[in-house]
Amino acid sequence: MSKYYLNYLDELESEAIYILREVYAQFQNPVILFSGGKDSILVTHLAKKAFYPCKIPFPLLHIDTGHNFPETIQFRDNLVKNLGVQLLVGSVQESIDAGRVAEERGKHATRNALQITTLLDAIESNKIDCAIGGGRRDEEKARAKERFFSHRDDFGQWDPKNQRPELWNILNGKHFEGEHFRAFPISNWTEMDVWNYIKREQIEIPSLYKAHNREVVWRSDSWIPVSEYLKLEENEKIHTKKVRFRTLGDITITGGIESDADTLDKIVLEVAAMKQTERGNRTDDKRSDTAMEDRKREGYF
Repeated sequence: MSKYYLNYLDELESEAIYILREVYAQFQNPVILFSGGKDSILVTHLAKKAFYPCKIPFPLLHIDTGHNFPETIQFRDNLVKNLGVQLLVGSVQESIDAGRVAEERGKHATRNALQITTLLDAIESNKIDCAIGGGRRDEEKARAKERFFSHRDDFGQWDPKNQRPELWNILNGKHFEGEHFRAFPISNWTEMDVWNYIKREQIEIPSLYKAHNREVVWRSDSWIPVSEYLKLEENEKIHTKKVRFRTLGDITITGGIESDADTLDKIVLEVAAMKQTERGNRTDDKRSDTAMEDRKREGYF
């Protein structure tokens, strides 16, 4: 009698596809939150598999801060064209211009938290009832509290103590008018799982994840890329380093690591030896011990 076994990547893939199909079954107007990072690329790839041979039935929603890596925007546009899916864009700059949010000032200014208002406005104006994200529980302690279906109240706020039970993976997407959900299909994946799957599936990723020469400055214990948005201090010097990025956010807050990992094989080996979390080089998470949870409670990704 033959036995059928799934390896761990197949199990994770199967779970994620189940969640994506549950989103499609339970919600009227879901979207995939797309940042151009590896996790949102992975979720998009899984959605393609989940509904093949049909096209992905969800639009992609990108909250554009205006401070993105140029490579990220180019990758986003190429992917949308190749998949033939709809792209929705919320602009932080438009939120600033409209007086909805105020631009931060100073050396450590960032538009990261400003995305909250733009995201919630986009969810309301597009009548989105579920936003599918690429958050994973191993990334950060606040994200470890998330359920697969994460409820948001009619103000877009998250209360980690008021979430639905998910016994036996029974998912409950019922909500009142004005409320919405976030769904996290890859919650149980680790960074290593993501890279092993990307390697197995040969998923295209932005060149930023692979080691390359770049002008950077040492700030907040990370190599921050030089850009038109970065204001240098008198004691800061520009260096040319071979770096890569483990996670992608705004170019102003995403720190690189010195690396020679310029292939997927080398990246997998490098990640296996890492002792620091992948978000350890994100300056937005260094503002306080509860920086991520504070943002999430207000409606962040």
